[in-house]
Amino acid sequence: MEEAILLNQTSAVTYFRLRGLSVNQKVQMAAFFMFLVFYVLTLIGNILIIITIIYDRRLHTPMYFFLSNLSFIDVCHSTVTVPKMLTDTWSEEKLISFDACVAQMFFLHLFACTEIFLLTVMAYDRYVAICKPLQYMIVMNWKVCVLLAVALWTGGPIHSIALTSLTIKLPYCGPDEIDNFFCDVPQVIKLACTDTHVIEILIVSNSGLISVVCFVVLVVSYAVILVSLRQQISEGRRKALSTCAAHLTVVTLFLGHCIFIYSRPSTSLPEDKVVSVFFTAVTPLLNPIIYTLRNEDMKNALNKLMGRKEGKEEK
Repeated sequence: MEEAILLNQTSAVTYFRLRGLSVNQKVQMAAFFMFLVFYVLTLIGNILIIITIIYDRRLHTPMYFFLSNLSFIDVCHSTVTVPKMLTDTWSEEKLISFDACVAQMFFLHLFACTEIFLLTVMAYDRYVAICKPLQYMIVMNWKVCVLLAVALWTGGPIHSIALTSLTIKLPYCGPDEIDNFFCDVPQVIKLACTDTHVIEILIVSNSGLISVVCFVVLVVSYAVILVSLRQQISEGRRKALSTCAAHLTVVTLFLGHCIFIYSRPSTSLPEDKVVSVFFTAVTPLLNPIIYTLRNEDMKNALNKLMGRKEGKEEK
């Protein structure tokens, strides 16, 4: 009997209303064109990185193998939320079905958690390359790289399933407005018709703990790397610092959001939407910019790829 009541309560809300970025129409139009440009550039930039890495054999190394995974994740991560946000700017009622909301939460956390694990693996890769260069190809052989990739692509879905299952088990029978432009666990569980204190603790201990632990591991890794760089020659130090600075920039921007949102109870703050915009629309665009402008190997490979294409067109 209780299960039947719970089922009826859960199915009472079939749609959620997204509040969006702003109620001001002019602001929404400006946001539409800005984020449309961001999204197109994100797709072009990250797909170009993947094609370049596949095309240039000199980039067939562990570092660029993981970078291509990062570009693929950024394309998927941005696609989970930005297209919906763009279409909603033209709609007065920003509706999303319950099932679509659940799917959005699932894939958002799948790609976000996978990216956190990937950034941690990339830090380990840089640690081995800089601190143990003679053992690098032994430690980071292709078998190890594939196993690490399988592990992080398995860990992401497991985390997402756990988090999403906690959310959909709650009864939703009353308020239906989400104070954001996409569905995320902290905003959705606030609409549940029951006490969510225990669920909030589980979310903080899950997402928040993963973000904080990985961030600490990354900071320690780079601290060790910086100490090691003091003993290297100037040219090698410059190149290593450039690579690490690029990686650390991505890590700070991405994990900063995760720690800010998921390491506290589900309370709305004015900064939440701004942080969410950077998380879903801006950070995926920064990946191709940072890794191409600060990486000589990528710039040379891109120039080579473009040169080959221009040569073929002239012929």
